[in-house]
Amino acid sequence: MGATLTRALADAVLIVVLYYLLPLTTTVDLGTLVTLVLGLVTLTALVGWQIRAIARSPYPTLRAVETLAVVVPAFLVLFAATYTLLAQAHPAAFTQPISRTDALYFTVTVFATVGFGDISATSTAARAVVTLQMVADLLLLGIVLRAILDAVQRGHGRLAAQQRK
Repeated sequence: MGATLTRALADAVLIVVLYYLLPLTTTVDLGTLVTLVLGLVTLTALVGWQIRAIARSPYPTLRAVETLAVVVPAFLVLFAATYTLLAQAHPAAFTQPISRTDALYFTVTVFATVGFGDISATSTAARAVVTLQMVADLLLLGIVLRAILDAVQRGHGRLAAQQRK
């Protein structure tokens, strides 16, 4: 159990460290939107694969925790990177200039539906991406979380059935 939780924490930290270390300099165009969508599709495929792995795992609850420790930070960093690029290409896209940390803060603020108001989207493109994030947030919290919990229940049910044999 300790190794799984340590690995989950290490995965989450690695995702955030990569966000800060990888270069994020590009022009914002249709390719940027395609990259964001491909990132979300890849993340969705990862979740689907992990749901199967959770249901088959000898420790489904721990596997679910590990899955969430990768999926949630990856989801947040994907949007933070998009906001960083958008702010670099169009400084007026937000109410103030934003750094990587500001973009991550803004992403988590939108994800948590807190909306502090100190940073907000001002351009149409930025508002479109924020709207996409809000819809994706709801899907992540509703559908993905439910699917992971169902996989945990199936995994525990499978283990209970094996023990009864």
